[in-house]
Amino acid sequence: MNSHRNTEHVDAVVVGSGFGGSVAAYRLASAGLSVVVLERGRAYAPGTFPRSPAEMSRAFWDPAEGHYGMFDVWSFSGCDSVVSSGLGGGSLIYANVMIRKDERWFVHEEPLPSGGYESWPVTRAELDPHYDAVEKMVGVTPYPLDHPVYSDTPKTRAMQDAAAELGLDWRLPPLAINFAPFRGAEPGIGLPIPDPEYGNLHGVTRRTCRLCGECDFGCNDGSKNSLDHTYLSAARHHGADLRTLREARAIRPHPDGGYEVDYIRHHPASGRRTIRCDRLVLAAGTYGTTLLLLRSRESLPGLSDTLGTRFSGNGDLLTFLLRAKDRSRTRTINASRGPVITSAIRLADEVDGTRDAVGRGAYIQDGGYPAFIDWLVEGADVRSEFRRAARFLADRLRALLTRDTNMSAEIASLIGDGELSGSSLPLLGMGRDVPDGRLRLREGRLDVQWSSAGSDEHFDRIRATMRRVSDVLGAEHSDMPAWLGKRIITVHPLGGVPMGRHAGEGTCDAYGEMFGHPGLYVADGAALPGPVGANPSLTIAALADRMCTRMLEGRRPAARQRRKGGRALVTMETGGAGGVPREEGAVLLMAGEPPEPTSLSFTEEMTGFVSLGVEDPRSRHVTGRSHGDRFSFQLGIQVDDIDRFLTQPAHLARAEGWIEAEFCGGRRTVERGWFNLFAPGATPDRREMRYRLWFTDGEGRPRTLAGWKDVHHGPATRLWLDTSTLYTRLLEGHVPEGEDDRAVVAGAGTLHIQPMDLAATLKSFSTEGPHGLTALARFGRFFVGQLWDVYGPG
Repeated sequence: MNSHRNTEHVDAVVVGSGFGGSVAAYRLASAGLSVVVLERGRAYAPGTFPRSPAEMSRAFWDPAEGHYGMFDVWSFSGCDSVVSSGLGGGSLIYANVMIRKDERWFVHEEPLPSGGYESWPVTRAELDPHYDAVEKMVGVTPYPLDHPVYSDTPKTRAMQDAAAELGLDWRLPPLAINFAPFRGAEPGIGLPIPDPEYGNLHGVTRRTCRLCGECDFGCNDGSKNSLDHTYLSAARHHGADLRTLREARAIRPHPDGGYEVDYIRHHPASGRRTIRCDRLVLAAGTYGTTLLLLRSRESLPGLSDTLGTRFSGNGDLLTFLLRAKDRSRTRTINASRGPVITSAIRLADEVDGTRDAVGRGAYIQDGGYPAFIDWLVEGADVRSEFRRAARFLADRLRALLTRDTNMSAEIASLIGDGELSGSSLPLLGMGRDVPDGRLRLREGRLDVQWSSAGSDEHFDRIRATMRRVSDVLGAEHSDMPAWLGKRIITVHPLGGVPMGRHAGEGTCDAYGEMFGHPGLYVADGAALPGPVGANPSLTIAALADRMCTRMLEGRRPAARQRRKGGRALVTMETGGAGGVPREEGAVLLMAGEPPEPTSLSFTEEMTGFVSLGVEDPRSRHVTGRSHGDRFSFQLGIQVDDIDRFLTQPAHLARAEGWIEAEFCGGRRTVERGWFNLFAPGATPDRREMRYRLWFTDGEGRPRTLAGWKDVHHGPATRLWLDTSTLYTRLLEGHVPEGEDDRAVVAGAGTLHIQPMDLAATLKSFSTEGPHGLTALARFGRFFVGQLWDVYGPG
């Protein structure tokens, strides 16, 4: 579809209004940008969420049948998922838990059983300020179990007692629920909640939690701090245009910069429309965002081959404890009293380094359900399990063969005879499963290639712990029938557009910006390179907040931007005299303020051999190849300021990534790294490309890889050999520049870059900051000029 000159044009379009999209809408709008949010679902004010059987029958997302409900069920060969559509996204139906991802679970280059590595290009320390910001905006607090009004919550006490008897780590996680009308007030049930300064987009009075267990079906009291009550109300207050029942169908770059989004309007239906934007934020959820990018792939050339990879279900597993009682075995558990989740048991991860850490970490949380669907729990009655399981498996076989499913009917088939509702406790498990799934297009529809087999140890550990809790509570443990076929039902699908340090590792960078497509961002669970382990909502929101901070860094605090004819007119505040108009498109800096630097980055991969016990890499004793001492590395070279890099004689940049050698303990992270491009050599016609990488081997010993490419005058036929051959020494300890002569040499050898790897390096070049294309051109002229100085005639 060609652009039309009258196409609507705004600063930013946000597709989706969940935990990433709502944060982006607020941050960008509050910074003065014109923002349009496209949400495919409808808005739900308190009191409008479905409750009756007739309403529930229409509560599913099926536009072909005229249903625009908030429950969207996806069914694939290895798993089923329940996600949400509606203004506020997943926050409308989630269980309010806001746990930070554990610090040590931000793993780096962690090998996966099926091959490959899980690697997070962001740390807990980098995210903590953004966790703080989201928690403050949303408003979180643990369940007030010690308050007299809330102390009578049997399921919470039962989990606490079971964890104590089993020696498990039990806690009250932060919840996005109002138990008191405002911070510091006395908690109470059904108290009116005053509107914040940014207002309430629904205009309906909210009330504090009445412990009805209806969180996952939409809170009709407005007690839960869903995104429509927080970020989206604030975004609208700052001018964001929130458009519901609008579904994005295609995206593409605009020839003059920015992007175009094609979308349709549901109910009443309308034809396809197009909107243009300078920045595009995709936040349609793991499935929605990945599907949109896969369908738009031809329009977005150069997308990383990692698109569609790193899918996981965040280790989700649902089971039931039937006929459960408290620890004394005298009182039945009423799971419908309280919020859906009130407490959590944490299972340590082996990366935690504690004595009880075995395997990949996980959380087990008490579940709940509204009293009005007590009948649903009867489906877990073990006395009719065989009949129900057979029916369920038959339905799954039909779905697999016909690519069709009716998940709601299958769940309804689990209904039993009404005996167990007052004594059943759902247990919700999640954790660090293996992110080895792939999302792809199959006949134009999204398909998932994933199996729980790679995460068997994770699921076995959770189920075993749940059984131990069941034993303490005198209950019978029952899996969902789907588990008989090793299928999972996840409400936390993640991955598909994973972040990474470079295009070979991820589809977008650590700030969510797509490699090769500046101004195109991913701000939802699709960007996660692996499971969060805990409930992922808070981490998704914190990453989106961090993304927006980076996105807005180029905007000066004293500048304001307004639209004029589809272009940006920037003015500068000058004391109390107002703004002074300047030429359109000109960005003004504060007096004395240095210009923002432009950074440049690229990746490089080299392989070869290192011989232990040899000191000179050019020695005839280098026999690494015959001994099989293979050595390789993959590095991301980061130039923080291209101007400074080109002017300094040593042309120094940072090197990040990994080395890999069996005799060093496998793949090891580069803890610190330096790279010099065309540093002066011993003579005027000689240059060196130097590499210095500090790492720690598998036995905990510090090591340094010191290497150089010897670029010297000679025939032009030597150019490829000289620039692709790295002579290396493996040194004991972390050896600074200039101290190699005093270091102990553990080995030596040569590494090479292959032609295909060179092509990947050229493809990986990217810039951040102003004048990116100019920076690339300057870097290219410098590189070619240095080669000419060395190999040219003269």
